[in-house]
This record gives sequence, C-alpha cells and structure tokens, in this order.
Amino acid sequence: LYGALLAHIDSAELVSLSTVIVAGETCSRELVERHRQLLPSTSLFNEYGPTEATVWSSVYDCQNHDFTTPVPIGCPIANTQLYLLNSYAQPVPIGVPGELHISGLGIAQGYLNRPELTAQKFIPNPFAKIGGSRLYKTGDLARYLPDGNIEFLGRSDHQVKLRGYRIELTEIEAVLWQHPLVCEAVVIVREEDSGSKRLVAYVVSKQTLGSAKGELQSFLKQKLPEYMIPATFVMLDTLPLTPNGKVDRQNLPAPEQTQSEAEKMAEILKLLETLSEDEVKAMLSQKKLSSNVKNQER
Repeated sequence: LYGALLAHIDSAELVSLSTVIVAGETCSRELVERHRQLLPSTSLFNEYGPTEATVWSSVYDCQNHDFTTPVPIGCPIANTQLYLLNSYAQPVPIGVPGELHISGLGIAQGYLNRPELTAQKFIPNPFAKIGGSRLYKTGDLARYLPDGNIEFLGRSDHQVKLRGYRIELTEIEAVLWQHPLVCEAVVIVREEDSGSKRLVAYVVSKQTLGSAKGELQSFLKQKLPEYMIPATFVMLDTLPLTPNGKVDRQNLPAPEQTQSEAEKMAEILKLLETLSEDEVKAMLSQKKLSSNVKNQER
C-alpha cells in the first residue's frame, strides 16, 4: 500500500513525514529505492511479526540498504527472541533456511476455544533458562545473514510436489528477486484442464523485458536445478492485492493459452529430462504422456 501511495502522490505532500514503517507484506528493494528517491530525509523501517506475537517481532532499518539483495526483516525487538529451526527443532546455520519461531513477552496465550491448534502452534521453549517459556511456530521460512539480520523467505506451506520433486516456491521467488530488473515476483503451480501441472512465475519489472522468459530462465538456471525453473513467465504491471494489502495469489491472471509448436515441444522435452527411464516407460504404458501431448496440440 505504501508503494501505491508513493506512485500516486506528490512527494512534496509527504515532506513532513519523519518515519515510515512498513509491515504485513514483503518489502521490495524497489520500494526502498523509490522511498529514498522521493523522501531521502525520512526514515524507513521494515517490520515483521504475526498477530500471535502482538504484530511486531523484528525490525530492519532500510536507510543503508544497497538494493542488490532482498530487504531483511532485521533483528528481534526488545524482550523478543527469534529462533530458526529445522524439522528436528534444531537451530540452523547461517544461510540455511529454517522455520521461524518466536518467544518473548509478546507471545499470545493461544487461540480462543481452540485448544488443539494452540497446542500445535505454541510449544514449550527448549532453549529457555526458565520454566514456562513457549515458542510460537510461525510457519514462515527465513535464514540468518552473515551480518546477523534475518531474511524472510516465505511461507512453509508454499511447498509443492511436482513430477516427483518437492519444490519450495518461495525459494524460486527469492532468486527471482535477485535479478536487478525484477521488482516483485510470485510463483505458483497451475493445473491445466488435462490434469498436468506447471510452474508459473508472475513478475513485475522495472522496465519492459523483451525476452523476459529466456533472460529470467537463464538467470534461474545459474542458481536452481532444472525442475525448479518455471515453464511460463507472466509479466504484470502490478500484482493483485487483497484488501489487507497482501498478494492475492487466487486472483493472478491465467497465462496466455496459445503456445507455439516450439514452446510445446520445449515443455515436453523439459518434462522428459526430469524423469528416469523407468518413469518414462511407465508414463508411456499408461498413455499419460501421449494424452498430455494431444491436449497441448488442441
């Protein structure tokens, strides 16, 4: 919402602002850059925190951000502790993604009249020196940066299974955000009428990318395995938002349905590259592959 404000208002009307705090959605590099251009003397802070932790758990001062990396969510505020844990509830090393857990005075008592969910999300704190301390499992993925700040990576429930591979959509998004011309990026799985699924990336760029698909695919291939490369890229002026200002993934537009013969064949070959010989034989015997080809030719 702050980005929309900067895009539609004269910066002269905002010169009295001393501090701006953004939260609730990922803070983009483009937003920080735009803020600094229009309001260089106004402080900008990126905050993070779920409702269960009284909204505010960490903060990052964007004043000296260099625009070449995603904007972190910073460090914990006073009386708050943040833990990045793996699936065995053990701390992860610097740079390794883990689920974000929160402890401290701001943690809620639980969910009203929902004891099972409370027990699932609010767990005993094994790292506390005093009894009774609890951790709130946020379901958010993040990682420590070398400077001590924390980088938000997305929701853990954005993991999908595609062609036998478990894929973290937010990991693809995080790499797309590293491209210098990408302002915003969202990756989802779309299911076709035929039942086949494909990765689709929605991108808002700083300028028109004439060969966006090829350029972005090449960029991703330098950092991700082949099975994590989206088959389709959709360029948008803006991402759809919910009334709360979050990206509305349910209302992302469907990609263009028309494909060239070369694009169809490229997708088929890409599918074959991810499968073993036995898997290909199994698909052929079940006529799944031939059915997919026919559906793409219609």
